[in-house]
Amino acid sequence: MAVNTIAAVQDAASTTATTPTTAVSEQSVMPPQLRAMRVHKQRIIKTAILAVTLLFLGVPLLCMLIFTMRHPLSGRWSLDPWKAIFTGDGSSLGADLSTLWSGLGTSLALCVVTVIIMLLLLVPVMVIAHIRSHRTERVIEWVATLPLTIPAIVLVVGLGPIYRWLSADVLSTNPIWLCFAYAILVMPYAFRAIAVGLNSIDVLTLCEAARSLGTSWPRVFFRVLMPNLWQSILSASFISISVVLGEYTVASLLGRMNLQVALYQLGQSNSQISTAMSLLALLFGVLLLVSLDLISDAMRRSKEEH
Repeated sequence: MAVNTIAAVQDAASTTATTPTTAVSEQSVMPPQLRAMRVHKQRIIKTAILAVTLLFLGVPLLCMLIFTMRHPLSGRWSLDPWKAIFTGDGSSLGADLSTLWSGLGTSLALCVVTVIIMLLLLVPVMVIAHIRSHRTERVIEWVATLPLTIPAIVLVVGLGPIYRWLSADVLSTNPIWLCFAYAILVMPYAFRAIAVGLNSIDVLTLCEAARSLGTSWPRVFFRVLMPNLWQSILSASFISISVVLGEYTVASLLGRMNLQVALYQLGQSNSQISTAMSLLALLFGVLLLVSLDLISDAMRRSKEEH
């Protein structure tokens, strides 16, 4: 009798223990209709968010495009501003484009020099700090992100006397020397891009394996680490180019000429040409981002194939 009672209690306990699990498993299995409805709702929400974002970004650009083709006073539609840019002659519209081409050439040269300085400063220092000391890496991160917290106009207050001394005693007033200030401005963005690449690979293991095979440190750096960091280096370079092409405050307050300062001066005489050139600069930035994505995909596929 006692044995039967114990068996009955155990059966009841097992039934009670398995019943919630069975109920949970039945609840977790969603009918296909409900799953399809949920996926459909998520797709609608994603599409709505994407549409709102595209409208938020695209409407101002569309208005800028319309402004370049429609005269603000007469309302006459014309492609003369675009013709002036591509032909290099804005005399018919009362605009001198020599300043624009000078500022564009200066900005392109600044892009090249700034990227070189940024890579020479950041990449070796970040790799050494990542291998040797994570505490030093945190200090470097703190220093590199400082320009994000300091407005550009405040940086100019400190850079002004330095550039005044450099222009008078050491260097010239050539705008190319803005590269030192621009290297500071692009440092936060470049640091984050390179840091992502360093954290995505096992740098210490790669270095130890290469050193155990007798490879020197320069060969470890250039032949082992750099091929694994190319994507991050390209990302840092393209972001730096975008920042340099869009910079206005430092160049204007220091009295130097670059693309944005030239666009501002050109806008005083012909705002349509200035707006059209701004659109082209934005398009160039978009092409840089798209090319970065395409290059990253190509590099990923080549790694998967090999």
